[in-house]
Amino acid sequence: MALIMTQLPDTSSLHPVSRELGRLFDRAGHELSLVGGPVRDLLLGRDALDLDFTTDASPDQTLAIIRDWADAHWEIGREFGTIGMRKAGMQLEVTTYRAEDYDPDSRKPTVAFGDDLTEDLRRRDFTVNAMALRLPDMELVDPFGGVKDLAAGVLRTPGTPEDSFTDDPLRMMRAARFTSQLGLDVVEPVREAMTAMAPRLEIVSAERVREELVKLICGAQPRRGVELMVETGLAEIVLPEVPALQLETDAAHHHKDVYQHSLTVMEQAAEKETGPDGPVPAPDFALRFAALMHDVGKPATRRFEPSGAVSFRHHEVVGAKITRRRMKALRFDNETIKRVTRLVELHMRFYGYGEAGWTDSAVRRYVRDAGDELERLHRLTRSDVTTRNRRKAARLAAHYDELERRIDQLAEQEQLEAVRPELDGQQIMAVLGVPPGPVVGRAYKFLLEMRLDEGAVGEDVARERLLTWAREKGVVAS
Repeated sequence: MALIMTQLPDTSSLHPVSRELGRLFDRAGHELSLVGGPVRDLLLGRDALDLDFTTDASPDQTLAIIRDWADAHWEIGREFGTIGMRKAGMQLEVTTYRAEDYDPDSRKPTVAFGDDLTEDLRRRDFTVNAMALRLPDMELVDPFGGVKDLAAGVLRTPGTPEDSFTDDPLRMMRAARFTSQLGLDVVEPVREAMTAMAPRLEIVSAERVREELVKLICGAQPRRGVELMVETGLAEIVLPEVPALQLETDAAHHHKDVYQHSLTVMEQAAEKETGPDGPVPAPDFALRFAALMHDVGKPATRRFEPSGAVSFRHHEVVGAKITRRRMKALRFDNETIKRVTRLVELHMRFYGYGEAGWTDSAVRRYVRDAGDELERLHRLTRSDVTTRNRRKAARLAAHYDELERRIDQLAEQEQLEAVRPELDGQQIMAVLGVPPGPVVGRAYKFLLEMRLDEGAVGEDVARERLLTWAREKGVVAS
């Protein structure tokens, strides 16, 4: 296919190192083009922050060209034709034209270097990423109609989607991710191929799948990305708990559509994120993912009551366990797993507050149990209200407003975020005359419970109460 070239209208946001590097390769007799996502972003009027280049130069030739120019360089990706470098504070990667062949049963590509830009672009995932900007002349190379597809808001593959997804099954996840990030619609042949080939995603490493999932959830329209995963069967491989939320209903047992409810909660949670200086800067993966997963315990806990109602008792506890297992399978780090599962486990704690009322002790426990996730829990709990009954929604919002006011008041009074017993471990040992050991831990827990129930009572009272507790428990002689 012949190259189709047009002049890119505006490259003013492109960092000057791009032209400089292009001139360097041109003087050495080699081609250099900005390629992929950065070109797409320029066409969308966005800044091209990640600069990826492709060239007909071999890795050795690239090293010879940039060695004295770059501030630093590295060869970690040399096996795949990639040389990395840093210049003027920018991190750049230059990759030799490639023609990859994949073993259908392998996770890793075999790499063959090429000498033709069009063939290099042909092996890329989607037409909107199969465009290049020739340097230093800034000519747009678009052999597969990426500009047209971008304008139409559609996602196509340069060749057949079957060949593309056979080459790298992770591209099916990328399709869902671009639906979320860029609002693009996959064309029907791509959707059909994704549906037919979804099981091939099982050969892709959990780490690569996880990274695409995080980008999807953090996209501008995560609902669309998740829906595409569910509709094509990708979610059955990556997040089977989500399509399982599509619970069957019948005329006798009515309850809300848990799947659609969860998608709405995720959308509403994203809307409640803050600016960069706020407590939950957007996009926040933990909040959004907890919102998506908060009801995954419902299918396992659904019960049809004699009254005709449907119950999901303790679904939040079951859901937290299910979420933990899934996140471990996707190789999430422990801190992220802890953060998300804590939110899932606590998302029902608030309900009943308005009717029953909470003591100061209950409010303290709510804050203590939420810990660092309190701001996220506020947003998740508010987002979990999707009822169309305006009166009920207003009542729940008012109750949560009141709870937040009480939390703020108690925090001012007691520095609630750092509630501790009024005696530390050393003081406990001195009062009881015991060495370090389990007794100290039990005493500390007793004093913490007292602190949560009664607030600050002072060290003298705490000592008296501790001695009384110790005598009752037989820890010290009466």
